[in-house]
Amino acid sequence: MARFPLVPTAPEPERAILVGVEWRDNAWPLDRSLDELERLAHTAGAQCVARLSQRLVKPYPKSFIGSGKVEELCGLVHRMDADVVIFDDDLTPSQQSYLEKAVGEPVKIIDRTALILDIFGLHAQTREGRLQVQLAQLQYLLPRLRGMWSHLAKEQTRGGIGSRFGQGESQLEVDRRLIRNKIAALRRELKQVEHRRDVQSKSRIESPAFRVALAGYTNAGKSTLLNRLTGSTVLSQDKLFATLDPTTRSYRLPGGRGMTITDTVGFIQKLPHGLVDAFKSTLSEVLGADLILKVVDASDEDYERQLEAVDRVLDEIGAGERLTLTVFNKIDLLDSVDRLSFRRRYPEAVLFSAQTGEGLDDLVDRIAREAAATDVLLSADIPYREGALITLVHEQGTLLHEEYLEDGVRIVAKLPARIAPRLERYRTE
Repeated sequence: MARFPLVPTAPEPERAILVGVEWRDNAWPLDRSLDELERLAHTAGAQCVARLSQRLVKPYPKSFIGSGKVEELCGLVHRMDADVVIFDDDLTPSQQSYLEKAVGEPVKIIDRTALILDIFGLHAQTREGRLQVQLAQLQYLLPRLRGMWSHLAKEQTRGGIGSRFGQGESQLEVDRRLIRNKIAALRRELKQVEHRRDVQSKSRIESPAFRVALAGYTNAGKSTLLNRLTGSTVLSQDKLFATLDPTTRSYRLPGGRGMTITDTVGFIQKLPHGLVDAFKSTLSEVLGADLILKVVDASDEDYERQLEAVDRVLDEIGAGERLTLTVFNKIDLLDSVDRLSFRRRYPEAVLFSAQTGEGLDDLVDRIAREAAATDVLLSADIPYREGALITLVHEQGTLLHEEYLEDGVRIVAKLPARIAPRLERYRTE
């Protein structure tokens, strides 16, 4: 029987060169920022074959990096047979166009924002998520249309027949108009989706359940924490931005009190503003929470900078003043010395391992204490006809005294602040 050689069907990963600039006021060391860029590139399916860096005070207006570095980049691209060059900082449309001409086709020049948008496009699953990504991608593309029809502009410069119609400019304007119309249509569609989400959020706000939202750097383990706490099976992978769409699960705290916990999109340094704007409806889940759990990867040497990046995004969306609890995840990867250091530096934080479950009881206890901190002590005589109200007190409150009377039930309980007004008319001194 003849044997046939196996023919690979999976596409070869694109070969990428990473380019970074060390600025005077860099918040992150350049090598760490490029490490993260490499992980982003890997998530998008590329293989990083080389890095190039330069120290600058400010970017060059025409080429972003210096002319000597551009020449070095061109040589590196050809030696490494690269398919794409990824810049760690945002490029202007003119800088991107200049670099594309310098390097030559078919090599692509993209920046960090384009890379993140590409990853979001790969991972968005729900209709809302896909709409949000499409909107951000088109907003990014619109100012970069210039030059895409330069081959027609060249035809115009030759003169003669066909040169008087302005094909290049006409086609460019048509494309711009089409993209603007598409952006407007996406915004209208998102408005409708956001309206439905607002209705759902309003029902959760009116619900007596304590609302918790997970926020944190991408790949900090938020989805794994949600799975560990609630027993759900939300996708969790060791990849950046593995999950984008918010997921809400219910949970009962000790004593029977109801709680909802929502996993949200991960944050990252240099998170594109277009994405923050596009995902505002998703991030609104954080704004509606009673408590935000800031999940931090304790095993990452840049955990402090990651925590700062999370705080910046929370401030940007108006959640900077919300009640928060810091949860250092992945402590199973730490030794006893590192754990002791965390406890000394962050005495109010919770040390936790979503992978093994270590620290779960402490986390649940802290959430329960935060939920009870705003409770109201109330005495009331509730008529038997208000059976739903009596059940609500049992499910959401901490019952201190219960006495069955002829016409109803006398209770003394600690109740969530949102529930207490419902019992006001039956309140007793």
